[in-house]
Amino acid sequence: MWANPQWKGSLYPDETPQHAFLAQYAAVFNTVEGNTSFYADPDAKTIARWASLLPADFRLQLKVPSRLSHQLHSDNTAELQAWWQLLSPLHPLLGMVHLQLPASTGPANLDWLTQQLDILRPLTPICVEVRHPAFFDKGEAEVQLNRLLSHYQTERVVLDSRALFSVPANSPALLDAQQKKPRLPVHAICLTETPVMRFIGCADTSINQHYYQPWLTKIASWLRAGKTPYCYFHTPDNQGAPALARQFTRDLQHQLPELQHAVLAPWPGEQRDQLALW
Repeated sequence: MWANPQWKGSLYPDETPQHAFLAQYAAVFNTVEGNTSFYADPDAKTIARWASLLPADFRLQLKVPSRLSHQLHSDNTAELQAWWQLLSPLHPLLGMVHLQLPASTGPANLDWLTQQLDILRPLTPICVEVRHPAFFDKGEAEVQLNRLLSHYQTERVVLDSRALFSVPANSPALLDAQQKKPRLPVHAICLTETPVMRFIGCADTSINQHYYQPWLTKIASWLRAGKTPYCYFHTPDNQGAPALARQFTRDLQHQLPELQHAVLAPWPGEQRDQLALW
């Protein structure tokens, strides 16, 4: 997401209007996980505006609409192709398309998943997020899934929610997040040159650092190997998500001193605050 008014005064200057959030976001971050397409199709005017605001090296990761990813149609080829065509102004900016599957989509549905990959993979890089427990027990179902994704040069999203569930649900936002987010084993897998990691943290920096510590080594090794990992950070209400991403990057820089990222520089909202002190 990028349209979060809670980020005013830090990521965004206080006076930033909502329509300017995306441009400000792209001045600091170089990718975004676009949930908006999961819930509803943006209209053509909105898509054209996004395309006009983003720099050429920015990479979107847009989710396949839930009406397609969460319903096992016998043949949804026309619907998927129509959705892809709707996104045409954004095609140069798409890092990959994110196919997020519900926990009900399991080993019995691998033929359906194959059909989706047959349709989408010739068009764009894809990452697939699975939530069925059978895909996390290192058994035959998981082997078959990973083999299928490897065949299609499709990445498997790694979701790490351990920090989120390590604390009691003592706030409405935390309770809501724990009810909605999956609690699954973490398999730090990389099937392509663009591994995808989603880290869901909590409000406590030290707890987040404890749980993402192994990721620092893994991400550093992927970068040294010439891979391009996509890393996304969430918190229960996402108010602290940018700060979590910055803290991770700062810690990653200890392993990779040559690492440079705009998230480490003063943010637009912070720069305005600093100028006000003069």
